Amino acid sequence: MTPCTVIAIDGPAGSGKSSTSRALASRLGLRYLDTGAMYRAMAWGMLQRGVDLADPSAISERSGEPRVHVSTSPVGQVVTCDGVDVTDAIRGEAVTAAVSSVSAVPTVRARLVELQRGAVLAAVAEGAGIVVEGRDIGTVVLPDARLKVFLTADEAERARRRALEEAQRAGVPDAEQAADKAATAVRARLAARDAVDSGRAASPLRPADDAVVVDATSLSLDEVVDRMVQLATERGSDE
Repeated sequence: MTPCTVIAIDGPAGSGKSSTSRALASRLGLRYLDTGAMYRAMAWGMLQRGVDLADPSAISERSGEPRVHVSTSPVGQVVTCDGVDVTDAIRGEAVTAAVSSVSAVPTVRARLVELQRGAVLAAVAEGAGIVVEGRDIGTVVLPDARLKVFLTADEAERARRRALEEAQRAGVPDAEQAADKAATAVRARLAARDAVDSGRAASPLRPADDAVVVDATSLSLDEVVDRMVQLATERGSDE
């Protein structure tokens, strides 16, 4: 059976959504869209404009200005805002601190959801298919996707993974040891992000009613991807 070609993957920060989604897209020969990168790029654009991020109305008024684009290759993702390559910049502390405030604004979400759906339609029209990951893909962006997965892991494991990812990205020597030291602070940060994402009025983080919940706490990346491939094959082609 041909695997379904539009796959929605949601889950909290640090659950492994990005690594899993990229690997799954590569395994199945699909495109990959990181919607979180789009919200980060929007936050970068707001910071560049000096918008007061404590004022949702100010964010809303200028939400149409930043020109956000995210490539859909599962390898070598490129993110731009206003024509500037911000692939690395959006992972910095300033954007990380700002993204929850920006992404909670309904006009921001409406604009980016439109762009996300456009990317999906383009991929399907070109026969490529796509894996889309974020926090409201199965509930809002692609409610009719044949396969929806909510990927999660316990808070301690998510903190460890995120701390390791950040240490490796920063080129810290002995990243494993650095991650162990940073895990407590990262866990508090993830808990705060979870509370904001789950409690916001616009598109809160939650599993879609028909999503398959996958707990990756004790699974390796390869094991999670194997499970996703199995699910995609079981759901069959959605063409």
